[in-house]
Amino acid sequence: MNHYIINPHSGANNKDTFLRIITLLKSDPHHYIWETTEPLEAVAFTQKAIEKGATRIIAVGGDGTINEVASVLVGKAIPLGIIPVGSGNGLARHLNIPLNYKKAFQKALVGASIKIDVGHINHRPFFCTAGIGFDAAVAHRFANTKGRGLFNYMKATVITLFNYKPIQVGINNGANEKVFSLSIANANQFGNNAYISPFSNIQDGQLELVKIGILNKLQAGILAVRFFKKNIHHSNNVTLQSCQQASIHYLKNAPIHIDGENLLTDNELLNITICPLALTVIV
Repeated sequence: MNHYIINPHSGANNKDTFLRIITLLKSDPHHYIWETTEPLEAVAFTQKAIEKGATRIIAVGGDGTINEVASVLVGKAIPLGIIPVGSGNGLARHLNIPLNYKKAFQKALVGASIKIDVGHINHRPFFCTAGIGFDAAVAHRFANTKGRGLFNYMKATVITLFNYKPIQVGINNGANEKVFSLSIANANQFGNNAYISPFSNIQDGQLELVKIGILNKLQAGILAVRFFKKNIHHSNNVTLQSCQQASIHYLKNAPIHIDGENLLTDNELLNITICPLALTVIV
């Protein structure tokens, strides 16, 4: 049985679009549909789907929904299918999963299964990217806006830039330093083809620490263009380092994003680790 876990509030899609998606899912003669109404409900639904003997579990939503479903499937044989209907769809874009929901639906049913790496921050899994600093501040503002979609995300980015102050971190027991942001990349992009780590390989057993130094507003604008040109690594303000584990000294109860979802740190020490090829995904 194919279990679909759908978040009807993902992305900028309207109610009619999700009705069409649900109609499409019901065309699968082996379907079972779970529709979320609140955060973390996808976690509980995934656990229940496993108990019901699901042969594959398909997340219909954005990177946050995918994170919730995938976090339960880490280390299990049940494959994860993805129908990306979120605002950024970073993991789906990295895996070349179609953004058209009809094509993604077919891919989820007949695609090949591969294994991908899973990153962890203090034992919490992430599959695309995570970070502190500017991108976490944007995620915090975006989470508290009414609308979704690329336009509202860009709006949140611009507003955040004009009020943002750099953060102070210590990396791998090094001296504290001020940075614009610090990202941890498993996949190569945040979403919407904004490449934070252009050469990240989701199957190489490595994560990339992407440190962006202090920027003025003009430098930040130039760097934003580099994201979409896929050449952030050419900037003198950016340092990329591959690792299997790392430690970051930061602040407790400070903004952090995990796969685009806005959260707060639960500790002053962030332990970063990777579990190679721990999740099976249909691509």
